[in-house]
Amino acid sequence: MSASNDSFAKTIFVAVALCLVCSLVVSGAAVMLKEDQQANKAADVQRSILIAAGIVGPNEQANFSQLFADKIEAQVIELGTGEVASDKSTKDFDQRQAAKDPATSVKLSKKDDPASIKRRSNYGKVYLVKENGKLSKVVLPIHGYGLFSTMYGFVALENDTRTVAGIRFYEHGETPGLGAEITNPQWIAQWDGKKVLSEDYKPNLEVVKTGAEQPNEVDALSGATYTSTGVENLINYWLGDNAFGPFLKKLRGGKHGV
Repeated sequence: MSASNDSFAKTIFVAVALCLVCSLVVSGAAVMLKEDQQANKAADVQRSILIAAGIVGPNEQANFSQLFADKIEAQVIELGTGEVASDKSTKDFDQRQAAKDPATSVKLSKKDDPASIKRRSNYGKVYLVKENGKLSKVVLPIHGYGLFSTMYGFVALENDTRTVAGIRFYEHGETPGLGAEITNPQWIAQWDGKKVLSEDYKPNLEVVKTGAEQPNEVDALSGATYTSTGVENLINYWLGDNAFGPFLKKLRGGKHGV
């Protein structure tokens, strides 16, 4: 009887030990996988910024991390004032996460939320591209709702802050073949040189169905009205007074070290 009990106890011990070992292995793998995923996501964001700024092509292979460090200066700014938030780390600040926290964001009224983002972070991360010590371009993070999803991307502006130098959407869930064409190189190419701010620096982008003829017009996506409208709304929102407008004004005034 005693031997039988010992055998049973050993079986239970082995089973428990095996479960613990497996649990530790799975937990360790999950942590490593999460770290890899975060690193890959950060690298993709850097690549998207470099593409939007025209520093690399969409199909170009390069050391994106090194290029980013060499070419881009990141700043965290207070959206309400446009001032640099010197107490915020550019490495640690996550604008998307900050927008989810009531302590670091503001809830938008329907009238003030054309991009349908619901909440906006109190701070934003911007990216300055400099050549020979002078501002060449500025890259801004943008996001807003389309038909089925929130679209995330970057828009690069020339140093006049009015003219588009490039645009890149890196995350969305729009309809394949329709709204998902926001990543189509042919559609993206038409943005270069477009004037998304008027001469008095008011957002004035129009996404039109009838064929873009004016400097502030972009062709809509065929069969994707809601996505096209969403793009128009998100660009005009993020370049406006309730988002990056105050920062762009200070940039034009020669602040932010440029």
